[in-house]
Amino acid sequence: MTTIQTDVAVIGAGTAGLAAYRAAVAAGKRAVIIEGGPYGTTCARVGCMPSKLLIAAAEAAHELRHTAPFGVHVDGQVRIDGREVMARVRGERDRFVGFVVRGVENIPESDRLRGHARFIDNTTLEVDGHTTVRASRVVIATGSRPALPAPFKAFGDRLIVNDDVFAWEDLPNSVVVFGPGVIGLELGQALSRLGVRVRVFGVSGSLGPLTDPAIRAYAAKAFNDEFYLEPQASVTEMARDGDQVVVTYADREGRSVTERFDYALAATGREPNVRGLGLENTGLALDQRGVPVFDPETLQCGNAPVFIAGDANNVLPLLHEAADEGKAAGENAASYPQVKRLARRAPLAVVFSDPQIAMVGQRYADLAEGSFVTGEVSFEDQGRSRVMLKNRGLMHVYADKASGRFLGAEWIGPRAENIAHLLAWSCQQGLTIGQMLGMPFYHPVVEEGLRTALRDAAARLAA
Repeated sequence: MTTIQTDVAVIGAGTAGLAAYRAAVAAGKRAVIIEGGPYGTTCARVGCMPSKLLIAAAEAAHELRHTAPFGVHVDGQVRIDGREVMARVRGERDRFVGFVVRGVENIPESDRLRGHARFIDNTTLEVDGHTTVRASRVVIATGSRPALPAPFKAFGDRLIVNDDVFAWEDLPNSVVVFGPGVIGLELGQALSRLGVRVRVFGVSGSLGPLTDPAIRAYAAKAFNDEFYLEPQASVTEMARDGDQVVVTYADREGRSVTERFDYALAATGREPNVRGLGLENTGLALDQRGVPVFDPETLQCGNAPVFIAGDANNVLPLLHEAADEGKAAGENAASYPQVKRLARRAPLAVVFSDPQIAMVGQRYADLAEGSFVTGEVSFEDQGRSRVMLKNRGLMHVYADKASGRFLGAEWIGPRAENIAHLLAWSCQQGLTIGQMLGMPFYHPVVEEGLRTALRDAAARLAA
């Protein structure tokens, strides 16, 4: 058994872990980074990048099928070669992963440990029985894994998660998706556009990250025009029969329907990856999920020299937030016992569906009734959106009644990923609706729809 002494030990070499390691080293501390799985972040290997590759193929197929309204006619059928689609997804995915792996391999070999870490006490770790790490501080950055509700076990090995989709060599004929969240919407729509028979079921009525009832209702109709989506489904039976899964559900007319699918995709959320860390051997208080109780402003676990960052704490499971948290955790570990608050950026989230969904700043559900006004725009008659035949969408922007300050927005619509950045910057700068309307808007652009919503909010503030 080898013993290593270090200032900071980082468990996990994903986005948060790498940022924590680099921050600790930049602060002049000795650090080691421990990884038990393959190198390559969740985003690059099984998350945002391979999903966007699948979505890009789906968008290409969809555009080819919808050229006729422009007077452009594609003769013959659009042929989708599933093997070619998945070969590109895997090939480009491996390329992105390669960039990350090379970055990890640039870390001095003496600072990299392979194996699964387990706490012996608050700051002592054992790595796969071959190394003991005695650290002054520890950063937990172990990421998350898909959550699999017990009833889904009925599907056996025909139950998959998003990680499995990107290992496919060909597209299946049919998939039932459980969970209309970000992953379920993105993959469900992409697979449908690539010719896979898809059903998407939810149980709570939620849809993506949306909390505004009007936007959620608009989104549900928009997606249902393209594929079967039931955010509040009544699934009465789930079973496995041979190489297929069998699902019985009540359709919208209340009739019992039984369908067979090649796979069941569980997109029912993720859970912190803390099992097997031996946290019971520490003096840390644990919550009901087994995650150390921590301060979300400093990422410190109790008063201990232990910090938790990224998807492992499940505060904001997004790549840019994981990077910010990792850096903050690494800096606080380096400066312990002096710690500082993490300066969070304006909340920003995008779903890469079509139309895209976005949220910025405070959500509708976060706002106190009567304290704000709502500005609205429909993209159905918005000039540039109609030109492109991308005119599906509804936006709500929220403004504080007392100050006129922009509070946040929820919407579905064209080019939401771009508009979301404009709004996030405005939110972070604390701009008022009036100040935002004082900014330039070119013509004709989709962003003019945002101006319409801001003007509506301004009128309501003045009323």
